[in-house]
Amino acid sequence: MSLSERLTTVGYRLGWKALCRIPEPWARALFNAAADLAWRRQGKGVLRLEANLRRVLRYPDGTDPDGAEIRAMSNRTMRSYCRYYLEAFRMQVIPIERMVAGMHINPEGKEALFATLRAGRGVVLTLPHMGNYEQAGAWAVAVGAGRITTVAERLKPEEIYQAFVKMRESVGMEVLPLTGGKSHPFGILAQRLRAGGLVCLVSDRDLTDSGVEVDFFGEKARIAAGAAVLAERTGAALMPVATWFEGETEWGAHIYPEIPVPQAGARQEKVLQMTQQVANLFEQGVREHPQDWHMLQLLFTADLDPARTPARPSARAR
Repeated sequence: MSLSERLTTVGYRLGWKALCRIPEPWARALFNAAADLAWRRQGKGVLRLEANLRRVLRYPDGTDPDGAEIRAMSNRTMRSYCRYYLEAFRMQVIPIERMVAGMHINPEGKEALFATLRAGRGVVLTLPHMGNYEQAGAWAVAVGAGRITTVAERLKPEEIYQAFVKMRESVGMEVLPLTGGKSHPFGILAQRLRAGGLVCLVSDRDLTDSGVEVDFFGEKARIAAGAAVLAERTGAALMPVATWFEGETEWGAHIYPEIPVPQAGARQEKVLQMTQQVANLFEQGVREHPQDWHMLQLLFTADLDPARTPARPSARAR
């Protein structure tokens, strides 16, 4: 482990313990200050976030929002992003009763989810990087959805990755590593679904170069197709979900209706059609809650060309 990784690990370990001991308002103020600092510095992640938000905030006539509007939204998003991490660090001290009572979810979506599971059919919930999807998973387990199986990107250093795995397991999730595991996660996910289980996948980024290109906010973007592939292969119900923050202490979620497997076409065509429908619903959720979409990575095809990456503005422009 490099010196940088050792220092990062020590910082995470100390921060994780300290944040569970200090009053929540103090912790929230600390993370808001950190978000504002990162936002003012306009590093690579913030610039990518603003490039992504430009598509979200674009007017119906195709006009781009001005810089001030994008900057104001990116500031709110950075605070939302830091709140996600704050709640992840404090997950072990947030009472499960508060998580359940503070979750506001559409009744028809909740009923469809549990009716499908009661019928013995597996469900794939696919989500964008919005709000606190960890809390949404804890809510689902707490209200009787059973154990959730999910896949996690392997972070470095390894100790930080293991800490996040432990946090997720503590609220009833089974966490499979995206890479470096004993077997490929797809087979295990398929087994869980065929047994009538619940799988949750965050899918608005292509982490394995096996995703598909879809229309997203009027442009081409690559997103993961694994959720659609699993539904097509196993017969599980594919249900997109959007999650967001409500106020300072509560959460919202919307479970969309099942996306059925098309009757006609080759398997690849079916997966592409289903993934496009997922992207359409992700777009709807993000439009309604743009401040809670934590997309600080490259996503749109046009930005994958390094020459199209937004340039860092000068100090005078800032």
